[in-house]
Amino acid sequence: MAIELPVTRPTNPRFSSGPCAKPPVFDLTALSDAPLGRSHRAAVGKAKLLEAIETTREILGVPADYRIGIVPASDTGAFEMAMWSMLGERPVQMVAWESFGAGWVTDVVKQLKIEATTHTAEYGEIVDMAALNYNNDVCFTWNGTTSGVRMANGDAIPADRKGLTLCDATSAAFAMDLPWDKLDVTTFSWQKVLGGEAAHGMLILSPRAVERLENYTPAWPLPKIFRMTKGGKLNEGIFKGETINTPSMLCVEDYLNALKWAKTVGGLQGLIARADANAQAVADFVAAHEWIDFLAVDPATRSNTSVCLKFTDPRITDGAAFAKAVAKRLADENVALDIGAYRDAPPGLRIWCGGTVETADVAAMLPWLAWAFETEINA
Repeated sequence: MAIELPVTRPTNPRFSSGPCAKPPVFDLTALSDAPLGRSHRAAVGKAKLLEAIETTREILGVPADYRIGIVPASDTGAFEMAMWSMLGERPVQMVAWESFGAGWVTDVVKQLKIEATTHTAEYGEIVDMAALNYNNDVCFTWNGTTSGVRMANGDAIPADRKGLTLCDATSAAFAMDLPWDKLDVTTFSWQKVLGGEAAHGMLILSPRAVERLENYTPAWPLPKIFRMTKGGKLNEGIFKGETINTPSMLCVEDYLNALKWAKTVGGLQGLIARADANAQAVADFVAAHEWIDFLAVDPATRSNTSVCLKFTDPRITDGAAFAKAVAKRLADENVALDIGAYRDAPPGLRIWCGGTVETADVAAMLPWLAWAFETEINA
């Protein structure tokens, strides 16, 4: 017997974990003020870039003595810049509980060949951050985008640490409280929580990170796009909008509009509340259906952005094929796009719940998830 289709559809079916949904008020006409065809080094270009930096500081509450720079190659570029420029001065603690953290481990251990201790946890779990040696440098993700597991807080990081903390916060910035006093290097990308365009990264440095840059020279050569110092001093221009290479001013304008929208919903706390409401809608659904569960084991470390789910019905014999079939049914109905689990993660679904997603759309999509499950399990 055919399963009855739900009546309501999401207004926006985009639940991708990156690039993520644009702000709900997005309109291409809002980009009309972008200085296209102008040099990014002209006064208008530098002013836009500096506005993006300072508005980011305002919304995220970044301390005034922290530097913020717009850098090439998205979050990946920003984190690579930090690792290649700062690591090697002391041993490193590498932390990974999902694929992107594992990628940083590979870079440090196999490419930079730095003395490193690796701490890992299975998908759905998290490393004991209190067990790390913070006299070493520590590299970690705040939110595991491919596992749906995040740090609950930064309490385990000591204030008197000797090493630097390097935090990939790309799925956390603008959706979670980040304790700036515990973070020396923080990176993220525009295309995650604020739904900006891809290819631009944000690099935030504490005074301790700047001190490292000015007093340590790595043993390996640095390509031009990684260099943040000149003559042993920080290149301050990078952190005032004088980017290393040419940025897209159209993307900058889009990011500025996303930042302006963020202010209208209450800034950081408003964005967190929106993400929490979206994640709670999924949690309520999971609690009401015995055939699905969170990949994250501990609710305290469950992400409110990249919400990862697994099917638990014993009738499922091929988890990967089943999850792909369910995701395809939802995409074919245009009610949920791009919600399959990440390729390296356990089979399941990944629903983006960041602040640019409307809770009404999450609520409208979930009955379709139930429909897709029942249709597939009875196929």
